[in-house]
Amino acid sequence: MTQKRPASLSGSARKHIRAYFAAHEGHLPPSGLYNRVIDEVERVLIKETLKVTRRNQIQAAKLLGINRNTLRKKIEQYELMSAK
Repeated sequence: MTQKRPASLSGSARKHIRAYFAAHEGHLPPSGLYNRVIDEVERVLIKETLKVTRRNQIQAAKLLGINRNTLRKKIEQYELMSAK
């Protein structure tokens, strides 16, 4: 039995970004798209990393490749204090 390879992050992002633009039916979305996308992706990335590390901030920071203080600031910024 052949194992299915997981989709690449860039491939998944491309698919969703194309769908986002298509949903605007030929019009451009509101400006500030870059920051909205980065914030949305970062929030989900941190939330899911905290889940898989059972909220171990040291382990999550290491996995993400960021400083634990930076992680704490992001948790506060995205209001993930009690996120499960």
